[in-house]
Amino acid sequence: MKPKIYITRKLPDIVVDRLREVCEVSMWEEEEKPVTREVLELEIRKVDGLLCTVSDTIDESLMNEASHLKIISNMAVGYNNIDINAASEKGIMVTNTPGVLTETTADLTFALLMATARRLIESSDYLRDGKWKSWYPMQLTGQDINGSTLGIIGMGRIGEALVKRAKGFDMKVLYSNRSRKLKVEEELGIEYVDKETLLQQSDFVCVLVPLTPETKNIIDKEELALMKSSSVLINTARGGVVNEKALYDALSSNKIWAAGLDVFEQEPVPTDHPLLTLPNVVAIPHIGSSSIPTRLRMAQLAATNLMDGVLGEIPKYLVK
Repeated sequence: MKPKIYITRKLPDIVVDRLREVCEVSMWEEEEKPVTREVLELEIRKVDGLLCTVSDTIDESLMNEASHLKIISNMAVGYNNIDINAASEKGIMVTNTPGVLTETTADLTFALLMATARRLIESSDYLRDGKWKSWYPMQLTGQDINGSTLGIIGMGRIGEALVKRAKGFDMKVLYSNRSRKLKVEEELGIEYVDKETLLQQSDFVCVLVPLTPETKNIIDKEELALMKSSSVLINTARGGVVNEKALYDALSSNKIWAAGLDVFEQEPVPTDHPLLTLPNVVAIPHIGSSSIPTRLRMAQLAATNLMDGVLGEIPKYLVK
């Protein structure tokens, strides 16, 4: 008998067909709407494996509904949507999809930095709204990227990839991290500093840490107060690592110049969120890894992890 699995989001046929070769597959068929909690509670009782995404909350009460669940395969690098401790206590494996989205997310991070610095969205809206009546010297002026200082908080795979892009713009790169990376410093020509120094000296601050109890609100009122009034904050990590109220206050009072945000504490972010009212915020809907090749690689890796788990193998990308 084939092991049973449930997929919480509609995936491409090439991925699902591969899973059907070895598993009995059920899948949520809605393209844009997430699976409901009620359906998930019913389905998890029947299956040996669950393939989920970062938008699915897999908590202890949900796991309590599972009688023979062996693995939760998360189609993401981060896994803050899953109660890891509860899974460990119940003997349920949890996997993620690192590596395959590094370059794509670094591309998006730098694109967001550029769009925010040069006010691209604001300028496009200015044109489309019929406000472009003439040219004048200080019209929609932004911040220079070339030759500026980039500070990266969290020097993992994506941080290292971002450095390579920054070097093409002759940026000086500072970083702070839980541990110093001497080899990376030597290879990439970057400088390790404490977080306070990074915030004080950087023209652009990119946050690239996973969301954990230790990194919750790692950028708060005190950190924002250290930044230059001309500085730009970029967050492509998780919404919870930045205190959104403190960020709104800093932006609306011009204590920092602008912010580019791919992630929010609540997703989808409410359209009446205060940050979305500010012209100096570039906001996009969590598309860091959103390229066709990368999303396919993520889905295939999540499928591989899942198949290994339900077939009695130890998946390569085991979180816990």
